[in-house]
Amino acid sequence: MAERERKHVRVAVIGSGFGGLGAAVRLRRQGITDFVVLERAGSVGGTWRDNSYPGCACDVPSHLYSFSFAPNPEWPRNFSGQPHIRAYLERVADSFGLRPHIRFDAEVRSLRWSNSALHWELETAGGPLTADVVVSATGPLSDPKLPDVPGLDSFPGKVFHSARWDHDYDLRAKRVAMIGTGASAIQIVPAVQPDVERLTLFQRTPPWVLPRADRRISAAEKWLHTKLPATRAARRGLLWGIRELQVSAFTKRPNELGMIEFLARNHMKKAIKDPALRSALTPDYRIGCKRILLSNTYYPALARPNVDLVASGLKEVRGSTLVGADGSEVEADAIVFGTGFHVTDMPIAHRVTGAKGTTLAEEWKDGMAALRGASAAGFPNFLTIIGPNTGLGNSSMILMIEAQLNYMVDFLRQLDILGGKIALSARQSAVDEWTRHIQRRMERTVWNTGGCDSWYLDANGRNTTAWPGTTAEFKKVTRQVDLAEYEVLRPPGATAGRSAGARAEVAA
Repeated sequence: MAERERKHVRVAVIGSGFGGLGAAVRLRRQGITDFVVLERAGSVGGTWRDNSYPGCACDVPSHLYSFSFAPNPEWPRNFSGQPHIRAYLERVADSFGLRPHIRFDAEVRSLRWSNSALHWELETAGGPLTADVVVSATGPLSDPKLPDVPGLDSFPGKVFHSARWDHDYDLRAKRVAMIGTGASAIQIVPAVQPDVERLTLFQRTPPWVLPRADRRISAAEKWLHTKLPATRAARRGLLWGIRELQVSAFTKRPNELGMIEFLARNHMKKAIKDPALRSALTPDYRIGCKRILLSNTYYPALARPNVDLVASGLKEVRGSTLVGADGSEVEADAIVFGTGFHVTDMPIAHRVTGAKGTTLAEEWKDGMAALRGASAAGFPNFLTIIGPNTGLGNSSMILMIEAQLNYMVDFLRQLDILGGKIALSARQSAVDEWTRHIQRRMERTVWNTGGCDSWYLDANGRNTTAWPGTTAEFKKVTRQVDLAEYEVLRPPGATAGRSAGARAEVAA
């Protein structure tokens, strides 16, 4: 399609989960209305739309797992379930007037930077467009990851991933194999166990599981939080503060986590009386190395007579027979994969082509890297929400998202100050220095020293996912854009004009 036929917007946001909707709210609050939110599905919600499996709920308290600018005094439980979180995001889209900006069924197929026009050219399922700035909020938990299991194609029964749950398939009275023991699996197992004929859990690595301090939030509490917003803010502040105090144990002094391990072992002993089963469910790595899971029902479900544990993982499939790495064989009617997502190899990276004509995936072949978790070198005017090294192991990702939204707003403000057709491209030297800083701090963390292989680590064994500090610290380092870390770009042949001073500032 000819360039003149393409719709042009100032900002294109990809994704309508927490990151995308948060970006849209902040753009409108800044008076920016020339933007679109490109959503591949037919409704908002991101991972909270896609993950609708039985028992799906958040492991972060509700009053902390919500936007500071969109509090919800009506959360029903301490830890709310997927339907309530999805409904919350729908309300955010409505109450902030975001729907006119959202383009549903508009999956982004490719993004290409134009060095001559200094804008992004996007091809989407809903048609082409161009944008001055692209904000990628696809999130790391959006594309399911299926293991390459020999013989899986020969399985005659039903197969699906937890994030693509088939609600039309009835698991009742079926022999079900659950593959994986992550955050989704420990919710699915107790939810389906009472209804299935037999449930076999294939475990490669056991998780550390702590009690889930969940309860119904009373009508009196809801009334108080509605009539006296200060009480709601105090509750959120307390939840935040407790988690900030825990960070040093994860990032600087992992040995202090020994007491937490004791609590987890005791939690298991209360439900698992069989010494052999208890031994198979006991991790051999430091707690916190993998994400700590919360459940009051996982261990009791595993102790039920219709549940089996294969502690060696799934090796291959032979027709309807699943074979464990220990040689054990199990017959199954359905296989549910709870095997996580493409976190360190996000598919969107293959679709983004930058200033050098290379894709983001090619530039990240040795590991993801982005300045302050937002800007990759060679990709001008491209910002990532929940980018490299912004993940958390003990607190709410909404806090990190809001910090990155602050950075996005200041990025756009700097473009306005510089004036004219302009772009900011993160300097490779700045990205490299930021990455070295992060990796130096990562050396002492439990994620690197705890003795496990987790989804925090990429194929090279480098932690490109987690943030090695507090959320307050991350908010501080993303408060504003440092122009010294960026190269200022103008169209070829453009006069220096207002950018002369900016270039001098950048070079300083």
